[in-house]
Amino acid sequence: MWRNTVGFSSKLLAASKSSSSLRLPLVHHGVVTRSTSTAAGSGPESTEAAGSVKLGFSSGSPGPSAVDLSSFAAAASVLKSRDVVDFAKHYGRCYWELSKARLSMLVVATSGAGYVLGSGSAIDYMGLCCTCAGTMMVAASANTLNQVFEVKNDAKMNRTKRRPLPSGRISIPHAVTWAASSGIVGTALLASKANLLAAGLGASNLVLYAFVYTPLKQIHPINTWVGAIVGAIPPLLGWAAASGQVSLNGLLLPAALYFWQIPHFMALAYLCRKDYADGGFKMFSLADASGQRTAAVALRNCLYLLPLGYLAYDWGLTSGWFCLESTLLALAISCTAVSFYLNRTTKEARRMFHASLLYLPVFMSGLLVHRVTESQQQMTIENSIKIVEMSSSLESTEGSQENRKKQSVGGSQRRPPVSYASVAPFPFLPAPSYATP
Repeated sequence: MWRNTVGFSSKLLAASKSSSSLRLPLVHHGVVTRSTSTAAGSGPESTEAAGSVKLGFSSGSPGPSAVDLSSFAAAASVLKSRDVVDFAKHYGRCYWELSKARLSMLVVATSGAGYVLGSGSAIDYMGLCCTCAGTMMVAASANTLNQVFEVKNDAKMNRTKRRPLPSGRISIPHAVTWAASSGIVGTALLASKANLLAAGLGASNLVLYAFVYTPLKQIHPINTWVGAIVGAIPPLLGWAAASGQVSLNGLLLPAALYFWQIPHFMALAYLCRKDYADGGFKMFSLADASGQRTAAVALRNCLYLLPLGYLAYDWGLTSGWFCLESTLLALAISCTAVSFYLNRTTKEARRMFHASLLYLPVFMSGLLVHRVTESQQQMTIENSIKIVEMSSSLESTEGSQENRKKQSVGGSQRRPPVSYASVAPFPFLPAPSYATP
């Protein structure tokens, strides 16, 4: 009996302690919950305490059970801010992947290099920034549309199945809206801040990439060469944005981009043959089991890069140092292509791929470092003209001086032509002398 009394009293004490102890409200996704522990045998007091907690006020005098409304408001604001941050992170990450931001930034770099090369001696930095921003938006739009059209193919490939659309992190209508808005804004920015020629090149490149190159990937291996044209247009866009025209000098960097992309794509297609086959893409390497034709195409286009440095120097775009540097750089990537041709393994293909990644930034940096502006070209031309004029005048001066010397030396011995007539029949006789006037 005593033991039962003691047990009951201990339970009653535990129940009173649990009813009197309060916890802070737990906020989870906008819903306020309350965790209260009540032991067996707890009476109306515990129910009343729970009710007072839900309302946020105590039934009696202010005590430890009262909940401060300010803490509740602070918790709600923290929840809202976290939701906003999570929302921004989620969609920001999706937009980043849809836009293929790294590839788009490479496109922007080529467009910016073309703008600097076409600017001459004075670079409009505000125009450069607007051109780069417009190019980035157009490239993001094209890459997003590419993923919209290839969502089923990407879901079959290990390399692309975790993208936002195949993984279901974002819907297709949302992605289409993002692509349309970024493409329109980017084209409008190029038209307003650069010129209509640059805007036309940007819009045409978007159409060529999304609506020509993307479907061709599932139809014919010629898609690689069409994709190379797409990659060659951004530097031409930058040149047109700066100069307002397309000239012969402006085609040098696009030509380098075109020839560079072929070995770059061939190496990538050889390394990812299984993924491309699973995705249903008709790449050139899939029809070449031995890889010999793939390696030969890559080597041929590497050799096409050799004369570009000389052309840049001959056309007055760069100094002579770039001719040497570009030739050495082209020889280096050609050596990796030769190795891949002789030994067609994934190791050699990866080496050529890494060499192509190194070639492009070094080539563009050399173009920018050694570029010759129009004012420098004009100064060089004027200096060469002056040198030619000075040399010709010096030669004429030296010739006149020599003639004078001859005249002064032979002036006393000058004879009329008749005096030589006596010499012909009688060569042993001295020629008659005549006094000079």
